[in-house]
Amino acid sequence: MTRADLTEKILDIKREKGWSWKYIHEKIGGTSPVLLVGALLGQMKLTKPQAANAADLFGLSKAEAAMLNEVPMRGAGVPMPPTDPLIYRFYELVMVNGPAWKALIEEEFGDGIMSAIDFDMQIERLPNPKGDRVKITMSGKFLPYKYYGNSGNVPEYGYREE
Repeated sequence: MTRADLTEKILDIKREKGWSWKYIHEKIGGTSPVLLVGALLGQMKLTKPQAANAADLFGLSKAEAAMLNEVPMRGAGVPMPPTDPLIYRFYELVMVNGPAWKALIEEEFGDGIMSAIDFDMQIERLPNPKGDRVKITMSGKFLPYKYYGNSGNVPEYGYREE
């Protein structure tokens, strides 16, 4: 069985049982709903206890539970640019706003990146009379570039200089 096959099996069971992602998250627990759903869709890994909980919930074999605990090939199966309209809008957000985000982060923190590994994300629904809104909060650790081979008055890391 491939990881894609396991994802399809999980989605089939979810449909058959009529479960919501919220229900599945409540039963497996242990991490953010975004991370847990990402793992069940093949983009993240579950811890061994979470994989065991998922196996119990979905009636998976030991081999399938072990696969949920393996490091996945992240990004596999997502074409670039994305073709799904919702996923494409995130791509569009990065294409249009990415240069401004980069400039503002560098001005505040220095020469570096926002981690997508040491990272947290929440998704909320905000009621609005003109149509409910999606609120996404992202928080990633700032990782400065290391200025290797530095000497003299060149700092070791690219933190913002005062």
